[in-house]
Order: sequence, then C-alpha cells, then structure tokens
Amino acid sequence: MIVELPDTTTSKVSKELMSLRDSGGVVALGRVLTLVVMTRSGDEEDIIDAANEASREHPCRIIVLAEGSAEEPTRLDGQIRVGGDAGASEVIVLRGYGDLSEENESLVSALLLPDAPIVAWWPHGAPANVAGTSIGSIAHRRITDSAQEPDPTQALHTISATYTAGDTDLAWTRLTNWRVQLAAVMDQLEGDAPITAITVGGASDSPSTVLLAAWLAHALDAPVTIDAGPPGRGLKAVRLVREGGDVELYRPGTDVAELHQPDQPVQHISLPRRSLRDCLAEELRRLDPDEVFGEVITEGLQRTQLRKGAA
Repeated sequence: MIVELPDTTTSKVSKELMSLRDSGGVVALGRVLTLVVMTRSGDEEDIIDAANEASREHPCRIIVLAEGSAEEPTRLDGQIRVGGDAGASEVIVLRGYGDLSEENESLVSALLLPDAPIVAWWPHGAPANVAGTSIGSIAHRRITDSAQEPDPTQALHTISATYTAGDTDLAWTRLTNWRVQLAAVMDQLEGDAPITAITVGGASDSPSTVLLAAWLAHALDAPVTIDAGPPGRGLKAVRLVREGGDVELYRPGTDVAELHQPDQPVQHISLPRRSLRDCLAEELRRLDPDEVFGEVITEGLQRTQLRKGAA
C-alpha cells in the first residue's frame, strides 16, 4: 500500500504512519535499525528496491530523502509505503523543495525508530565529508559508493582524507568474495617463498580495483602495480609474484574466475559480480566500524600510486 501526503510536514507523516499501524496492523516490532537514504528525486526507485530486498534480511524503517529542486517554493511531499510495497520494512519517502531540498537532520528526527541504530546511505553524490553532514553526524554507519562518482579514484582519496570510524564504501563491499579467495591462497603460501610484487588488473574507472590493490599492499607489505584497462570492465585479475612461481586469480568474464598456481591444474571458482542488494545487506549486518577498511583507506591507499596502462 502506498499513501501520498503532498505538501505535508514530518509530524503529519508520523501521525499517518501511526494511523496505518493501528488500522492495518503495520507494526514496528522487530525493526532492527533505521536506514536513511539520501538521493535525487527521480532516482529513488532502484534504490528503494535494493533497500527493500536487503530489509528482508534486516527488517528496518527506510527513510528516503529525495532531493527536489531548490528553485521551487519551499514544501515537503511525503509518501508512505507499507505491506507488499515495502519488503520487510516500512518506507517513508520525503521530497523536499526550496529550503528543504538539502538533507537535514530535522527532516528525519521525528521519524527515527527509538533506541535503534541509524545507518546513512548515499547511493551517489556523496558529500566531501559524510561524517560532518547533518545526517552523517547522527549515524552509526555511513555508506557511500565511489563507483557512482564522476572520478571514483579521487572519491576514494576524499574518503581517506576525511575518514571517520563508521565510514564505508560499497566499492569495498564488492570485494568480499575476492578477498576471501585471496586470503585462502595466501594461507596456502604461508611459509613458502615470500611475495615480492603484486599486480592488480581492472578497469580504469573501478574503485574496487584500487581498494584491492591497497588491501594487498597493506596486508603483504609488497610493492603493488595497478594495471588499468578499458573502463566499464570492473576488476579482472590479481597476480602475486614469487620466486617459486606466480599465482594468479583471473576472471575473464563476470561470473567464473580461474586460479593459476605453479605445478597445479587450473581451478575454476565461482566469483560473480555482486548485486547492490547483496552489498547493502552485507553492510547492514554489522553496525560496528570496519577496522580493516579504515586501515586500507587511510594507510594502504597511499601505496597504490604506481600505475601502468590506461589512466
């Protein structure tokens, strides 16, 4: 069910939500967090779909701030989605215009679940310092997506310069399966010839490629080279150089990777690209700071300056 509330206030939205709860059996019991999403008006449907799917694993209240035109008269349009239109959550969409077009804590404060953690998500157009924003300052976790920025690599360096515990980026979350496979390989190599160099291959516009290189450089204390290829192809390969023979994890397509090791047959590993829903669901599983990401973004990133191929 979708209820439209044009030219409204957050107080009226809250009262309508309580009315729906009383009349239709909509309850807030079991909601584990409040997810606040900052997006542009017109871009919210795909974001809401992903959040709804993630909410089936993490029941939550979703508040979407859809930025409207600052040139229009000041007003607030609201929308409440419950039942089949809201997954395992309740969705509140607020479209602000004029003075209300920018994100503001005052727009959401009356709608936050009491005593529940707050997660803030900027699917695109993240501010320079997310922890310093009105919404970011009250959130326990702050999620950005550097892959959606005009210059993804510069976006990572911006995160590095302003990093606050609780910040994370979906470019890092997309690496989970890669990191799991590489960690297993490195465990097998422990005690053998040390890794002397690392090459990470991927698209020139892939922040996940840069973050994987940063993680490997930080974890293995070895020089790393980023082999930048054509844009749009994502992360493709990792080569670990050793005296006893190189190890390479290579994904020629988008689903299956090949693991090449000395004196061993090629192994085929399922390594599909992760969906937005899967990445968001993973981030909602933890509400404590991601310390590994913090180390990678603040320390490892500085070791990924060397490049070859297309910039």
